Amino acid sequence: MKHVMTYRAVEDFLPLARQHGPAHVARLHEFHDRGLLLMVGTFDEPMNGDAMGVFTTREAAEEFIAGDPFVRHGVVAEWTVRPWNEVLVP
Repeated sequence: MKHVMTYRAVEDFLPLARQHGPAHVARLHEFHDRGLLLMVGTFDEPMNGDAMGVFTTREAAEEFIAGDPFVRHGVVAEWTVRPWNEVLVP
């Protein structure tokens, strides 16, 4: 079982995202390097700053969220973490 984190960005997210982007990306790399974050990305249609990430555990997702500069500085309006049953496993 994996855990999917979703972010819904604030309406005018771009200025804040640019300001806090480097620290956010550094945190993404930290969690990926630790083997806790498997994949992450933004949605393209519509391009509104919404995103999702797949984590190995709920605790990893919640730890990421708690210290994410995008959450701490108001880029993210709301977030969720949901359990996800992976069907096709290599």
